[in-house]
Amino acid sequence: MKTIKDFNFKGKKALIRVDFNVPLDADFNVTDDNRIEAAKPTIIKILEDGGSAVLMSHLGRPNGKVNPDLSLKHICNTASEVLGIKVKFVEESTGPLAEKAVAELKTGEVLLLENLRFHAEEEKGDKNFAEKLSKLGDIYVNDAFGTAHRAHASTTIVAQFFPEKKCFGFLLAKEIEAIEKVMRTGEKPVTAILGGAKVSSKITIIENILDKVDHLIIGGGMTYTFVKAKGGKVGDSICEDDKMELALEILDQAKKKGVEVHIPVDVLAADDFNNNAQTKVVNSDEIPDGWQGLDAGPKTLEIFKEVILKSKTILWNGPIGVFEMENFAKGTIAIGNYIDEATQKGAFSLVGGGDSVAAVKQFGFENKVSYVSTGGGAMLESLEGKTLPGIAAILA
Repeated sequence: MKTIKDFNFKGKKALIRVDFNVPLDADFNVTDDNRIEAAKPTIIKILEDGGSAVLMSHLGRPNGKVNPDLSLKHICNTASEVLGIKVKFVEESTGPLAEKAVAELKTGEVLLLENLRFHAEEEKGDKNFAEKLSKLGDIYVNDAFGTAHRAHASTTIVAQFFPEKKCFGFLLAKEIEAIEKVMRTGEKPVTAILGGAKVSSKITIIENILDKVDHLIIGGGMTYTFVKAKGGKVGDSICEDDKMELALEILDQAKKKGVEVHIPVDVLAADDFNNNAQTKVVNSDEIPDGWQGLDAGPKTLEIFKEVILKSKTILWNGPIGVFEMENFAKGTIAIGNYIDEATQKGAFSLVGGGDSVAAVKQFGFENKVSYVSTGGGAMLESLEGKTLPGIAAILA
């Protein structure tokens, strides 16, 4: 696996695919600069080698049309602050303006190209567009895990034009290593904690990881499909009736593979889906009509704690309850605390997937786990066992 460490960038222009798809407020201020921070080590290494950096990214979904609201010029000031160096900007991704700006780029300088998705060719994976991009650098560096599952011009196709001069940036290399630890090289026991609303959205992950894990903790709305499938009463809880047979198949597969599955035994139920609803703790298979399970109960959390604290490798994907409401966030916070404790004892912990990452950030666990993945869809596809095109293009 060729990484940025394998190259010296002295006198070279690095064409770097970064993921600067960051949120902006109504005044076009960046409200979360984590993705820019994540790319910083790669950019700084190139500059310290004596090279220069040409950054390319997308922002939002302009659908192949120029949209001034989604111009990357809005993030230049924040990028300059984060990197500690003025980031230049050019209002083109390819073409004479971009080529001129790159030609004039001096050692130690950083140039940000305009939003790639202003061109329909980017998402189509157009080879001619990729070739034009390739003229803007000497070495291609992919450091955008968040888009590694897309076969776009800048994430995959452009690599063809750098047969010997392409590599992973520090961020993407760390993402690959983190997933490898969970899926292949992690110390046992390995525990996967899967939450979220639907079994259907996690089925391929569950099927793929059953050969790799020793314990599978089920939480969130998925719980009730499993509980009902086993003959329990789930009241008005979210439930995929058409996936109950599938839930039983998963439990059967797990048993055959020697995987212990832990499903909540009690839940915090509410008489309405709102933070101020009446609540009571009930057995997960005895939820009364008119009530719905919205968080894990105390007995369940004790069981989960015991499993997590004896784990050496932990994957967390999906919240345990409706954490967006304060009264139903206790289960998700508790899981975060248990993973923190296990990590301090030497376990490797990986958190990935939109909602679990949001929860980790909201409750301050970011620096208490081993690694927080930056790529939602890419992370999920990796866990499903798919080879991501952005990664395959560098390895080719």
